Amino acid sequence: MKLPIALNRSANRLFTSQAPPFFFRPLISFPLLRISPIRPNTANSSLKFSSFKSTGPFLRFYNSTMAITTATTTTASSHPPIQVRDHIELTPKEKEIFYRLLQVIRHFDLETELRVAGGWVRDKLLGKDSDDIDIAIDTMSGREFCEKINEYLSYTGEETPGIGLIQCNPDQSKHLETARMRLFDVWIDFVNLRSEDYSESSRIPVMRFGTAKEDAYRRDLTINSLFYNINKDSVEDLTERGISDLKSGKIVTPLPPKQTFLDDPLRVLRAIRFGKPTTCLVSSPNNWIIDSGATDHMTGNKGARFGFALDEELRKAASDEEVKAAIANKISRERIGHEIDLMVSGNQPVKAMTYVSDLQLFGAVFSLPLEFEPEIPDRYDRVCVADFDSAWRLLEAIGCPFSADQQRLFLYAALFLPFRENVYKEKKAKKIPVVSYIIRNSLKLKASDAEMVISLHIATKKFVSLIPFVVSKEDIQILEVDWKREIIDVPFASKLRILAGLLLRDIKDFWRAALLLSMLLYPTDIYSATSSFEFDKRREVYNMVEEAILGKGLDKVWEVKPLVDGKEIMSILDLKTGGPLVREWQQKLIEWQLAHPFESKDKCIQWMNEASSKRARLE
Repeated sequence: MKLPIALNRSANRLFTSQAPPFFFRPLISFPLLRISPIRPNTANSSLKFSSFKSTGPFLRFYNSTMAITTATTTTASSHPPIQVRDHIELTPKEKEIFYRLLQVIRHFDLETELRVAGGWVRDKLLGKDSDDIDIAIDTMSGREFCEKINEYLSYTGEETPGIGLIQCNPDQSKHLETARMRLFDVWIDFVNLRSEDYSESSRIPVMRFGTAKEDAYRRDLTINSLFYNINKDSVEDLTERGISDLKSGKIVTPLPPKQTFLDDPLRVLRAIRFGKPTTCLVSSPNNWIIDSGATDHMTGNKGARFGFALDEELRKAASDEEVKAAIANKISRERIGHEIDLMVSGNQPVKAMTYVSDLQLFGAVFSLPLEFEPEIPDRYDRVCVADFDSAWRLLEAIGCPFSADQQRLFLYAALFLPFRENVYKEKKAKKIPVVSYIIRNSLKLKASDAEMVISLHIATKKFVSLIPFVVSKEDIQILEVDWKREIIDVPFASKLRILAGLLLRDIKDFWRAALLLSMLLYPTDIYSATSSFEFDKRREVYNMVEEAILGKGLDKVWEVKPLVDGKEIMSILDLKTGGPLVREWQQKLIEWQLAHPFESKDKCIQWMNEASSKRARLE
């Protein structure tokens, strides 16, 4: 249909989803990049919109009135000291569990040392609670020790729990069989200490029994290589720097980082989840410069998980071309998608995505089709992360009304918003959104995830066209823009309710996510040269539109049932079979119901008869 759009006469500004991309800029103020259009001067104030056609949404950052310069990235400022405990304080539950394990060792007179490994030790030293208990055993496999536990429980007359086995699965970073057992209502993993030898062509190591020191050095980071020795009730720092790195907030690999990453490139993504970016671009009136050690506007020094700084050698190794190739070739796309999903679903997603861009890993992680259109600029990753940051800030500004899954998909939609117009061709020459390729092929996420992100992009574009009708307080002149659907002839106020209702029926529970996403595209002061945007105004517009939708009774409108079903339509039209004509009338009747929410079924049928007769006369 031809959707009316509004022209604000006093401002002489066109609010439309088809306005040139330059008008749509994100709300940017994040550690990697801040971009703001330069105020045009007399010489260049006349913009030619035709020059923007080939690059779509990306050119709101790259055009003749903008300058982007970068400087060499500098090392982050030192991390403030972190409070690390000098010993681990066990909870009553943990004391019960560990005492039981020691009883088993004493009962069978085993020369076995039990160590809790990895994240539990790190978290306990930081004063955080953790129920992620992984037991490393030095003289037998995890399954064998679990069988000893059950043998002991049988001896004492207690109930024996089942033993679960997690088979070796390199794609899930499980290189050795793990046994799992529930003790005192806590799931515990048991695995033997091991050493790993890698080949050049695979991230799957050859495993063998190892010493505690070998096991510590094979781990991804020094802060994850600490052990708590249950037998001795002591913390073991076998790399001799795990504690110091924890105190200083450093992300360091136990072995040289490049070889560590080439052995298992997935460790790059795991390091990102613990680290924090070290640079940002700060706007000046005419260009962009790098500000080292900048603080994130949302979270201060809190990073993707702990806010620790990546070691400079680790940063260089992570950005190495050989390591990037290893990420692309040695890690399954499913595992990359899993790590990215953890980042996006975590409490610091902007930090994580900024690091992916900062380390120039965006292309390796979010691989694109070989050919697509239109073209994109070289550093498109900065645009994606800018939108991602803006979306996160808006989400915080409105109080995050979404479920966990809605928030996750909303953030993916924001991250890939610059790709919303890009398509590629399959073998059958069918055009497919590039966003679908990224989600389904690069990340191997669910097909439904890709479909919803694309639906959010479509709904966002429609919201941008509808917003002016809600927020305008002045006289408006009606123009037309193509929404590719005709609707029934009703007064303008009813037409607006129809359009909003149809939009909500398409996007359903995700309509608030689409509305919030549209705030990234809905223009305010398009020539502002300030370094940050007015989030209060964007939030005000969001609230205004949300209240208007709720005021029109449109929430849950997708659950409204048609007053007249398909069989009744066939009877009224005297049709023997269904088909396109029935579907067309079903659509028209939904539109009529949206325009007349309180009318009866009889009134609906009466309107249908009149409209059908009028159509017949015209034909």
